[in-house]
Amino acid sequence: MKSMSEISINPKIEIVKSGIDGGAAYIHIPPEKNPVGVIFSWGDGWDHVSVSRSDRCCTWNEMCKIKDIFFKPEECAIQYHPTKKDYVNCHPYVLQLWRPQNQDVPMPPQYMV
Repeated sequence: MKSMSEISINPKIEIVKSGIDGGAAYIHIPPEKNPVGVIFSWGDGWDHVSVSRSDRCCTWNEMCKIKDIFFKPEECAIQYHPTKKDYVNCHPYVLQLWRPQNQDVPMPPQYMV
């Protein structure tokens, strides 16, 4: 995951809170007028970005832009779909990106992606 200084220099991001292992921000992604809310962290061995809008989930293209803001080009970030017993849904329009810090994310062959 990028450092706080790398994240905060992006003109599309407005950091509203920061701490020792992350923060909260609004991201302006044109052509939308309303910003996307994000909570990001890099504690407990995981990089994590939680993304929400008030009226809908983000599109694939919006998530790609958010991934580029928070992660380095060579880093793979993923969305998890947990087992039913572990499923938690606190907000209907939240999507999350995850990356384990101490291991590579397994990837299918490139022709399958």
